Amino acid sequence: MVKTLLFTLVVASAAGGAERRVIVPPVGPPPVGPYSPGILVGDYLYVSGQGVRAPDGKQPEGVEAQARQCLENVKSIVEAAGLTMEHVVYAHLYLERMSDLDTVDRIWRTYFSRNPPARAVVGVKRMPTDTPIEITVVAVRELANKKVVELPGGEGRGVLTHDRFYLAAVNGRDLATGRAPADPAEEVRVALERAGKVLKAAGLSHAHLVFTNPYLSAAMPMETMNKVYAQYFEFGNTPARATIRMNELPAGSNFELTGVAVRDLSQRRAVRPKNMPPSPTASPCVFAGDTLYCSAKSGFIPGPNSGIWAPEIELQVRQSMRNLLDGLEEAGLDFSHVVAANVYVDDLNEFPKMNKVYGSYFSGAPPTRTTVQPLPPVERKPDAEGRWPMLEQISLIAVK
Repeated sequence: MVKTLLFTLVVASAAGGAERRVIVPPVGPPPVGPYSPGILVGDYLYVSGQGVRAPDGKQPEGVEAQARQCLENVKSIVEAAGLTMEHVVYAHLYLERMSDLDTVDRIWRTYFSRNPPARAVVGVKRMPTDTPIEITVVAVRELANKKVVELPGGEGRGVLTHDRFYLAAVNGRDLATGRAPADPAEEVRVALERAGKVLKAAGLSHAHLVFTNPYLSAAMPMETMNKVYAQYFEFGNTPARATIRMNELPAGSNFELTGVAVRDLSQRRAVRPKNMPPSPTASPCVFAGDTLYCSAKSGFIPGPNSGIWAPEIELQVRQSMRNLLDGLEEAGLDFSHVVAANVYVDDLNEFPKMNKVYGSYFSGAPPTRTTVQPLPPVERKPDAEGRWPMLEQISLIAVK
């Protein structure tokens, strides 16, 4: 039997807090930043984004070998937690080249031959260590609690657990022709209608969603997406959200939506710090039972004279963490409760700078993390009012 290296950290709170185990596989590429490979907390395992490098640090040649190594890296963490790949319920697949998807999918099916997880696929500009593939997953502790929900004709699917539902990415393309509608608003509407159908098949509705990722291409106007999106949710009680423009989406889509829902609506509660007004599109944080999902925050300073006033990524990360802490504290939590994070950066050449500031907020074992550069870097100059472009966004998951 392979001996697994496990660290145990008790997360304390006034009510006792959840025990979490930091999962470090016996072999695997070392972390390249302040994050834990995996964290097992309550009924779920969260796994950091895994690239294609082997335990010796070398990168295999060819897409097929790279996809297999990437999935082996995920598998090593899942198995170190005492689970199998069938326990995986949710996955994000990040690709530098969307043209690799068919090959990656062929390898994917060999690792998820039974009841595959809900999945979202996005194309990004760059990933840490210049890996061309990165995969992050969530697994459920009890396999008996996993149930796949799938609509006919490829219209949508998702995975139920005992208390949550993971929605696989849906888009607005015509299922017969594969083409997206000419009207961007219609593309968003079709995707949200499909999400509603999948949720309904799971016995849920849009109101049960606690977190969403609306992914947009460069061709999708943000204002158009937000206008349609807001029609599907109650004002001020929307899901937490990380809305990210990506370099490319599958099959030429301009919009896709994935997310997490809570099965028992009484276990859903939106949390809004007093310095943030109600929003038609995103709640700062939303509880799903004991788990808090927090919207992606940037270096934006809320309130009067709002905007991003810091030109350096270090200062923007500090403001983002300050904004995230507002939501955590409103929920009675702090950074010690965080179990997973997603970091989106403008330029991965600033990866060490981001890591130095980000890591300073975690005194114990840091949460799992996935970091990507979605787009080419922006032009860095202030606008007429002296506000600077956004250089990073961070979203969090925390557990009481």
